[in-house]
Amino acid sequence: MERGDTRRLPQLSALRAFEAAARHVSFTRAAEELSVTQGAVSHQVKALESELGVKFFNRERQRLSITQAGREYLAVVRDALDRIANGTQRLVQRQSSGMLTVSTSPDFAAKWLVHRLGRFAEVHPEIDLRVSATMHHVDFASEDVDIAVRHGDGHWPGLHVTRLCSEHLFAVCSPTLASKLGRPSDVLKLPLLHLEERAAWFAWLDAAGVSGTDAIHGPILNRASMLIDAAVDGQGVALARTTLAAWDLINRRLVRPFPVALPLSKSYWIVSPKATASLPKLVAFREWLLAQANDDTRRLDVVVSPPVRQRREAGRKITSRASARARNKAGG
Repeated sequence: MERGDTRRLPQLSALRAFEAAARHVSFTRAAEELSVTQGAVSHQVKALESELGVKFFNRERQRLSITQAGREYLAVVRDALDRIANGTQRLVQRQSSGMLTVSTSPDFAAKWLVHRLGRFAEVHPEIDLRVSATMHHVDFASEDVDIAVRHGDGHWPGLHVTRLCSEHLFAVCSPTLASKLGRPSDVLKLPLLHLEERAAWFAWLDAAGVSGTDAIHGPILNRASMLIDAAVDGQGVALARTTLAAWDLINRRLVRPFPVALPLSKSYWIVSPKATASLPKLVAFREWLLAQANDDTRRLDVVVSPPVRQRREAGRKITSRASARARNKAGG
């Protein structure tokens, strides 16, 4: 049979009162330090002396002095309280600093996260990121991972889930190729870059009002990061998702030649176990991710592509002139 804990341990509040009073050799100063009354400190110390059967202080008139037993016990109690304080501090620091392991897909790591690691280090030097790029969804119960960025519908029961951003699918290409495009049907004159299958291009062309087309030409790639890199290199026109194309659009290595965009039901999500979701370093990383995504949205709205804005403005002008002609005819 396992024996119970037979250690004789006084109450922590009594030990703290004794340690402060013995260190200051004053109940008044101990009370100020502990934010309690002098009477409360005196009561705690008397209770401790009574429990242990040892006198720690001599009280003579208005003067307090510590006994030899008090000095010896002070050394023991102070060492114990220091150990508890240091251990607590290390525990708290591990929750707010140190290593943070992040799991994400190779595409998100390559096209979104790695470009920004320096920014995170600048605002959170106390946290060391360890990025693990993998195709499978991590099992938090069995793998040494703190937080993940996943692509999907956000339905992962039992986990803390926060959407990083909404996503659309649109055409992108290098600025050089964009100069050769006047209307959506012109993309058929250039190589089309495909991701795993060709169906997405048929959907985009249909949304752009280009019918009766055959979009089967062009290479098929199995990684979105390769697809975007090929577009940056001027190898053709690609259909890219908002998040993965953001960095190259913001830095003008890519442009959107046309405003046509297909909304996507799946997007990127920040995922972690519910039990650890509120740890300071996880909160810091989650808030930083969201701030970066919001900054992307703002900057994309500004630099998305001159051709897109020009075509939007031209479309509004055409619509305005057509409306004016209609009003003139109605007035005549």
